[in-house]
Amino acid sequence: MDLFDYMRETTKKKESPLASRLRPKTLEEVVGQQHIIGKDKLLYRAIKADKLSSIIFYGPPGTGKTTLAKVIANTTSANFTQINATVAGKKDMEEVVRQAKDNQGMYGKKTILFVDEIHRFNKGQQDYLLPFVEDGTLILIGATTENPYFEVNGALISRSSIFELKPLEKEDIRKLIMRALTDEECGMGSYHAIIDEDALEFLADICGGDARNALNAIELGVLTTERSEDGKIHITIDVVSECIQKRVVRYDKGGDNHYDTISAFIKSMRGSDPDAAVFYLAKMLYAGEDVKFIARRIMICASEDVGNADPMAISVAVAAAQAVERVGMPEAQIILSQAVLYVATAPKSNSAVNAIMAANAAVRAHKTTVPSHLQDAHYKGSANLGRGTGYKYAHDYPNHYVEQQYLPEEIKDMQFYEPSDMGYEKEIQEHFRRIKGY
Repeated sequence: MDLFDYMRETTKKKESPLASRLRPKTLEEVVGQQHIIGKDKLLYRAIKADKLSSIIFYGPPGTGKTTLAKVIANTTSANFTQINATVAGKKDMEEVVRQAKDNQGMYGKKTILFVDEIHRFNKGQQDYLLPFVEDGTLILIGATTENPYFEVNGALISRSSIFELKPLEKEDIRKLIMRALTDEECGMGSYHAIIDEDALEFLADICGGDARNALNAIELGVLTTERSEDGKIHITIDVVSECIQKRVVRYDKGGDNHYDTISAFIKSMRGSDPDAAVFYLAKMLYAGEDVKFIARRIMICASEDVGNADPMAISVAVAAAQAVERVGMPEAQIILSQAVLYVATAPKSNSAVNAIMAANAAVRAHKTTVPSHLQDAHYKGSANLGRGTGYKYAHDYPNHYVEQQYLPEEIKDMQFYEPSDMGYEKEIQEHFRRIKGY
């Protein structure tokens, strides 16, 4: 590399986005995702030992899929090459395979191919890679925001380990923001910017676990904010709100805040107040709350607070969650409103919560054995062991019901599900009375 090349590379690095400049180079620098890169985890050990097999990273934007691929590139002794499925064609893949074969044949060196947005490859493109992954010419690292079990060739899936990356925790985002503001080499440290605590809290919360989103907002805030009289750049909550394009709802001094609004929203649906529920929905939408987060809360409420009193509530909530992802704002607010009003006006029951909590307690408190007549009787020799013997097939009896013991002997008299007398659960009670004769 001559002087001009060095200057070009240096200029390119300085002008690249903050999120790119701050990208970790080692596993120790990666923030979050400890469920897959903690020191006792398989992926951490495989990267450290440089013994990777094909893997697919799956998760929302800004969670570190490309970052982990770059870390692998920095640590592996294998030849590392990258293509993006949104622009790469068959010729690009053929060239990668040719080089991989040359490296393997002439230097005994493996090739790791990182395919970003791998779900964008069509079936033919994915099929093309398969034989080279099978014979070891390529070690594939795929990154996708879509469920790989639906979007990636089943044969590639079966030859890969799937690692799901999750949205970063708020504390992880806070750490990244402060690193961005203080790092003088790769971050914005030379600007001497200061962020207010409420702005830091808001940004870490509102970005929804997306590190890139948070860093882009900080970079824009620092670069567009004038210095104060003290010579420093002050990043306020108004600056952050404008940069991330999310409104901050000004709550009163009585204690209302972001979390209180969410709490009031849920409690209003639970309390069967549709007016309050839709008001808090509107308030959250105005504040820029993630519609997917709101949809998740509606789904939880549909099971936790409605349950089988109206089994359609969870169907409506799930359908709404799927619809808002496809439609987006502003129309998504209508879909959310419908779901909120349905859940708020539905008959209420928390029997599902009580049942699973009681069952969880029983599982922890008792060592149990499945009754022999319920055990699997299909494999060879099971009959000799008494497995399945005496089982009564419910459909052979009146009302498709027959009295027999299903719970383990140790807890045979316990009852976990107690249907309420609300909505459809009242019919469940009557159905049980009819078939059980009480």
